[in-house]
Amino acid sequence: MLDREGYRPNVGIILCNAKNEVFWGKRIREHSWQFPQGGIKRGETPEQAMFRELHEEVGLLPEHVSILGRTKDWLRYDVPTHWVKREWRGSYKGQKQIWFLLRLVGRDSDVSLRASDHPEFDAWRWSHFWIPLDAVIEFKRGVYEHALNELARFLDADRRRPRFFGDILPADGVAECLGESVANK
Repeated sequence: MLDREGYRPNVGIILCNAKNEVFWGKRIREHSWQFPQGGIKRGETPEQAMFRELHEEVGLLPEHVSILGRTKDWLRYDVPTHWVKREWRGSYKGQKQIWFLLRLVGRDSDVSLRASDHPEFDAWRWSHFWIPLDAVIEFKRGVYEHALNELARFLDADRRRPRFFGDILPADGVAECLGESVANK
């Protein structure tokens, strides 16, 4: 389902823990990391799509999270032509997304990357709020920056983006999760 301009309606999910660290997922069988995201099906509201995608990709249910905020408008990014399936070239431009900021009110162990028959991620970790800007694939960077900046006001954390990775000190208790295992320090 594409809009008239060639963008697929989609939701993006920024899931944070009590320390305002964000869920960062490693795409299955790839070396790329991203926030959970997915298409909005015909007849779904963005919020319904967000909860469906949250369960499919992260295994969390509505009772595991609280919604802190969402972007006011659609955020768009273009997908490079060489990444677009041949049959979609000429009609598909990219994604338009409503982004949600969620707080995990459940436990890390509630996360299940195998909740669906078609997992999106094979590993995940908690990361500093701004790290995704330096790590996400280039063509998504502008949307990530806009979403993080717009939604940061809903957090009680310092909203200053560090200039370098060295500005971020590793936090005690950062969980790096591979598959279903959780390593809490």
